[in-house]
Amino acid sequence: METLTTMNKETIEGLKDLVKINIDSAKGYETSAEAIEDQNLAQFFRACAARRNEFAEQLRTKLEMSNEEASDTSSLKATAHRWWIKAKAALQSGDRHGVLAEAERGEDAIKACYEEVIKETTGSPVNDLLHQQYADVKATHDTVRDMRDRAA
Repeated sequence: METLTTMNKETIEGLKDLVKINIDSAKGYETSAEAIEDQNLAQFFRACAARRNEFAEQLRTKLEMSNEEASDTSSLKATAHRWWIKAKAALQSGDRHGVLAEAERGEDAIKACYEEVIKETTGSPVNDLLHQQYADVKATHDTVRDMRDRAA
């Protein structure tokens, strides 16, 4: 039986993936906050970044219980995505709809990653935490999607 100190390989790899995508998401939101002129939206993005950093830290804590470490670096794909957000915002003078569309694309990616890891780790002692974080991720996704639609 899997415990927090003896997590199986699939759970460990899933948590590492989630740490990385939460770091990517936080950096994407920070980049978006810098790119957008709307200060209310920038504040929303900063709050999202803070929550994603908190999620990454919670997941790291679970990994440490099994003597595992997660990478603190983001992926090349995420770096390219943040570059595109910055480039697109610069080209469009911080266009609200464009930045929100890119943010929603990032939300689609993190939501899908959580769904996959939750499915693969059914019965794991970390599932309660994953479900709590996923609920927040889903709510943020829906909020970003709705803001994007209103900005169209």
